[in-house]
Amino acid sequence: MNETTAKFSVGQLVSHKLFDYRGVVVDVDPFFKGTEQWYQGMAKSKPPRDQPWYHVLVDGQNINTYVAERNLEADDNIMPVNHYEIGLHFERLGETGYISLRKGN
Repeated sequence: MNETTAKFSVGQLVSHKLFDYRGVVVDVDPFFKGTEQWYQGMAKSKPPRDQPWYHVLVDGQNINTYVAERNLEADDNIMPVNHYEIGLHFERLGETGYISLRKGN
């Protein structure tokens, strides 16, 4: 596999193109790291596995999603994401997104 560059980063606000929800990226995988069973059952649009995938906290819901890059777009709405895990991952909301608690992000 050729090395790919992720379009989104930890703390970035994103919107799902197909399911019309917004959220914040909490982790990035350089390629799909789920199981074949999950992919077949959940990834209905069959997005590429060799492109980046993102762990996203969904605004207004207590769920986390695993989303292919092609199904996300940047969200310019700088309003906070309402999710119970925000404080586990981020210090605060900054001017362009969330500030990660992890060093180096």
